[in-house]
Amino acid sequence: MTKWEYATVPLLVHATKQILDTWGEDGWELVQVVPGPNNPEQLVAYLKRPKP
Repeated sequence: MTKWEYATVPLLVHATKQILDTWGEDGWELVQVVPGPNNPEQLVAYLKRPKP
């Protein structure tokens, strides 16, 4: 059975692709992007990858 680790990452609107590309290079898969809890205009990315 695969075990997962998770991360939440704030996304800057002007650098979203660069941020996601950087995390993707480290093996993280984007699961979902949602509005931030305190500011709906701030986005938060949820990522996962298999545990080593």
